[in-house]
Amino acid sequence: MRIKLTSIMVDDQEKALKFYTDVLGFRKKHEFPAGGYKWITVTSTEEGRDDLELSLEPNVNPAGKAFQEAMFAQGIPVAAFEVTNIADESKRLKEHGVVFTQPPTSMGPVTIAVFSDTCGNLIQIYQRNA
Repeated sequence: MRIKLTSIMVDDQEKALKFYTDVLGFRKKHEFPAGGYKWITVTSTEEGRDDLELSLEPNVNPAGKAFQEAMFAQGIPVAAFEVTNIADESKRLKEHGVVFTQPPTSMGPVTIAVFSDTCGNLIQIYQRNA
């Protein structure tokens, strides 16, 4: 068993696709109609990393929307992405207008930072400390 696909709820799929590709730097893998919405997935652009997909799911389910809103209100990230250099990545994201709720902070074996994805979620980035 292995993880191949995980999802994140978003309040606007088009805005999310733009943020996750243009700002975070992921690559769109799939986009096709699915009922009144779309099936949209993105993957990492790093060499050999397009086997794990992130689905940008519309938050139209009332239970899912309530969960998303509660996680955001409590300041809890719903996803974490590993980066090589958190200082450089944080600077790059800030230059793209990304708003951080927590600057890079050492937490033992990792340094983490948290930001809003503009689509209803908090996202954590982390770097493993040497």
